[in-house]
Amino acid sequence: MKCGKLREELMEAVLSGPELANPAVQEHLATCAACAGEVASLRRTMELLGEWQAPEPSPYFLPRMRARMRDERTHEPGGFWAWLRRPAIVTAAVGLIAVGVGMLEGFHWKSTHPENLAHNVSQTVPTSAAVTDLQYLDNHADLFADFDALDDDQTETN
Repeated sequence: MKCGKLREELMEAVLSGPELANPAVQEHLATCAACAGEVASLRRTMELLGEWQAPEPSPYFLPRMRARMRDERTHEPGGFWAWLRRPAIVTAAVGLIAVGVGMLEGFHWKSTHPENLAHNVSQTVPTSAAVTDLQYLDNHADLFADFDALDDDQTETN
């Protein structure tokens, strides 16, 4: 058997004893020195933990704990400005304000700066058919001036 497959069964051998373990585990422990050493080491650790006793708390522990809890209950919160005493929060707040102001100023600069004004207008204002027609007429005014049909003098004589 492989050692990796026996991990859970080795723990059973540690807790209950190698003689009460599965026969396949007993056979593996007899042939594998590494697993047998690990089981022995874990059993010694378990025995040491069984002998260990937690230290008794100080006789003054409970009265001091009660007094501290009473002080915390009577302590008033620092109010709205108490968060200013925490440098991480202040730094984050200043950073957010700086980013917000920078974004607002950037938008303001883009909308009022002369180089970007024509570019922004052409992108943001959709051109309608009437505007397109007026631009066409303005660009070709000399061509239309030569037409007789558009001339006022010819229409009055007829």
